[in-house]
Amino acid sequence: MSAPFLLRQLAGKPMTPPSLAESALILIDAQNTYRSGTMALTGIEPALDACARLLARARRLGVPVIHVQHDSGPGSLFDIRAGIGAIADTVAPVDGEPLVVKRLPNAFVGTELEAVLKEKGVKNLVIAGFMTHNCVNSTARGAYSLGYGVTVPADCTATRSLPALGGGVVSAEALQTSVLATLADVFAIVVATEEAIPD
Repeated sequence: MSAPFLLRQLAGKPMTPPSLAESALILIDAQNTYRSGTMALTGIEPALDACARLLARARRLGVPVIHVQHDSGPGSLFDIRAGIGAIADTVAPVDGEPLVVKRLPNAFVGTELEAVLKEKGVKNLVIAGFMTHNCVNSTARGAYSLGYGVTVPADCTATRSLPALGGGVVSAEALQTSVLATLADVFAIVVATEEAIPD
């Protein structure tokens, strides 16, 4: 049996990330609902800390930063009119940073995200946020399908455990590892930490 490999390698695609200065940063669903209660994610606080470091670097470099916020409507776990759906204060938008509200996992569907990126003329995206298996995964694949180069820093993402088919549990750790591996196979350059993305 042959050693594991990535389809990116076979296709001759880049295996190292472009610089942050050559990219736009998309922060997906860094909302309070993921910090406690029903939707609390494994490793959420360290991941938010990493997102904050990445965001500070992007701002220092003057690269485009786009915030994405999920809205499932009034009274939901993603109600953007309530504190639970608000973006965490450590990574909240500042003046001049676009905020895109979405209602589906892929942040490109039914939103102005692609128009914002086209206006800014970027070709490379750094995608960070939550949840790894859902909106990060869907948006990274959507970006790839639209022709963007995608980098995902693993430490800026987190997820939760899920029920396994046939019983049992897929742990958050196993799910995180598996989803990042599937993204790295084709759709994105996945790096362990935000620090691995050069300025």
